[in-house]
Amino acid sequence: MRSERAPLRLDRRQCCLVLAAGGVPVLAAPAELQAFTENLPPLNYLEDGQAQGFSCELLRLVAAEAGLPLRIEVLPWQRAVQEAARQREGLLFSLTRLPEREAQYQWVGPISQRRILIYRLKGRGDVQPASLAQLGAQRIGVARDSAAAMQLQAAGLNPDTNLELGLDDVHNLRKLLAGRMELIVLLDWAAAWHLRRLQLPPDTLVPVLPLDVDKSYWYGLPAGADPALARRLQDALDRLKRDGRYERLRQRYLGGA
Repeated sequence: MRSERAPLRLDRRQCCLVLAAGGVPVLAAPAELQAFTENLPPLNYLEDGQAQGFSCELLRLVAAEAGLPLRIEVLPWQRAVQEAARQREGLLFSLTRLPEREAQYQWVGPISQRRILIYRLKGRGDVQPASLAQLGAQRIGVARDSAAAMQLQAAGLNPDTNLELGLDDVHNLRKLLAGRMELIVLLDWAAAWHLRRLQLPPDTLVPVLPLDVDKSYWYGLPAGADPALARRLQDALDRLKRDGRYERLRQRYLGGA
């Protein structure tokens, strides 16, 4: 007998496969998971035309574990945010999970801890602020549009008197070494990574203040993405953490930090 029920129409982002036994529709992943990130070594960065770093390698493992083709593009942060937002299932990383961002994304992670410190040069013993309020006219370098920059501005610092908003950590570190500012904001292990790359002693930078040490980095899918995709990625990441692959990768990048 012919059914009078209207035929089931699936969105083209969903799979048209139907299990032979039972006729249950199966949701599909996107044809390709498109991910966008910035230069934030050693988490994510562009080298020799390829996306490199801990978060990039971890995402490749996650995508492979979930059975998803993957493309990663490294862009300036604001462009990465814009490109990810243009796509229903564009993935953005490495993303700090902040209260004001909570509803904007479906979160997959965490990727790693996030310890942001304020550093001075070893030879600048005269720079010893006990708090942000004691900065006075000292300049502090921070990546433009970063979560750390937003936090500093919320604390009352501004580009006119205190903040040196640089393109990224590398530009800010060069300015600090050249004496163009007194302080710099960096991830703790990113500070060590940059010094190794520059063949500088590890004590070249001296931490003077913690800025933010209780948050983590995550992968973020748009709020309107298919929740099944977020669950699929989270399940894959959880398996990597359980079987030791995550920790082995972390030790390779961050073990000495």
